Amino acid sequence: MARFDQRDSGYWQARVRRKGWPPVSKTFAKKADAEAWARSVESDMDRGAFVSSVTSERTLLKDVIKDFRQDFAPHHYRGNAWGHKLDRLDARLGPHSLASLTPDRVAWYRDERMKDPDPRYKDPKTAPRISAATVKTEIDMLSKVIDVAMKEMRISMPAGNPVALIRKPVSAPPRERRLSHDETCALLDECEGSRNSWLLPAVKISIETGMRQGELLNLKWSEVDLTKRVAYLAQTKNGTSRAVPLSSRAAEIMQALTKDTKGSVIPQEKQTIHSAFKAACKRAKLSNFRWHDLRHEALSRLAERGDLSVLELSSISGHKTLRLVQMYVQMHAAALAQKLG
Repeated sequence: MARFDQRDSGYWQARVRRKGWPPVSKTFAKKADAEAWARSVESDMDRGAFVSSVTSERTLLKDVIKDFRQDFAPHHYRGNAWGHKLDRLDARLGPHSLASLTPDRVAWYRDERMKDPDPRYKDPKTAPRISAATVKTEIDMLSKVIDVAMKEMRISMPAGNPVALIRKPVSAPPRERRLSHDETCALLDECEGSRNSWLLPAVKISIETGMRQGELLNLKWSEVDLTKRVAYLAQTKNGTSRAVPLSSRAAEIMQALTKDTKGSVIPQEKQTIHSAFKAACKRAKLSNFRWHDLRHEALSRLAERGDLSVLELSSISGHKTLRLVQMYVQMHAAALAQKLG
């Protein structure tokens, strides 16, 4: 049975108590609104479909982001890279409660971010807008934060995750930047001449194994078996562990490395090795080449061998869907002709 009390402020508080359900209450400016809300709650309880939104109404996104930074991000191998995305979300959506994060509000964030200038350019007036891929990763980050709030913090979202109900920006086509033989030689020469002695082995291992940068930088010696030539990745982008087979060349490179006191195979911070790599690419006169392109190069080379199935490539790359692996599979007419006989 619902109860309605008028407070000294003139607002009306509706209280609903029903056997088998926790008591719920909400305050409205008009009694008619309070009565309508109470009828809706009682109807949902009758159908067994009521989900309390009290906690989501009282919890601000900025508080969830704070807890997410402290309790969840440090345990994920990419957690350190999430700070910038969380800052952007906090700046525009942080003051809002979780309950107010409707699909319309999330779509507003998407559209506003698409208007922002690229911060890498000095003059915001002439700078191009930020990429659709950047906005998409921020929206995906918001979805992850809300999922953690629902699953780990036990905050009920009656309407579910709002990100699932909006259109995400369309990313650019997948990159297909490959290294020519001359470019490979030039890059390795400049890496060898770098003041960062870890750059050359890191680049070589990346080309040999196809590991992501974060996976390589988080790899510990305790997770490497050079006898069996296997690296066990406990933390990956997909959140699942996987075993990466090491070629004889990769094992040889690792064998020659100096053991770090902290147990890391490549004891480097992401920004440190990124800066050294960027400088090496500039000296080698490589245009439009990124660290992640090393992974694409590695997987493309493995696909070009012709003796590895898509499933085998998937186990090496760590992709969860075969559709993503097929991007790396470059089927050549000569290889197909040999298979046809």
